[in-house]
Amino acid sequence: MPASLPFRILVVDDLTDNLFLLQTVLEAEGYEVDTADNGRSAIEKVESSPPDLILMDVMMPGMNGYEATQRIRQNQAIPFIPILLVTAHEEAEAIQGLALGANDFIRKPIEFDKLLSRIEAFLRFRQNAYSP
Repeated sequence: MPASLPFRILVVDDLTDNLFLLQTVLEAEGYEVDTADNGRSAIEKVESSPPDLILMDVMMPGMNGYEATQRIRQNQAIPFIPILLVTAHEEAEAIQGLALGANDFIRKPIEFDKLLSRIEAFLRFRQNAYSP
């Protein structure tokens, strides 16, 4: 799906192996990928250079994915960015994340075909919603 200018995705996870795996898969699909290893770093990157989509782990030390999502949504200076939270937790946790502003959840273990389909759908929607 990536057009002439690749879509930028910010992947946020405190585990280096997860960051590497997601970055490798997404770059192989033609996306430009930036990474952050915690919620604070993610917010700083979003504020300085907003990506087209955020893929964020829920369980991280310090600031978790829920809190980072909430802070991103509360900052009026940040344009709308689809946020997909990655979690191994149950449905009740998903409801909390959606209430805080997440757009969708990806369950662990990640099914990459499903992940790529959801990313493509959100990026297509975002592109169509903000195109003249």
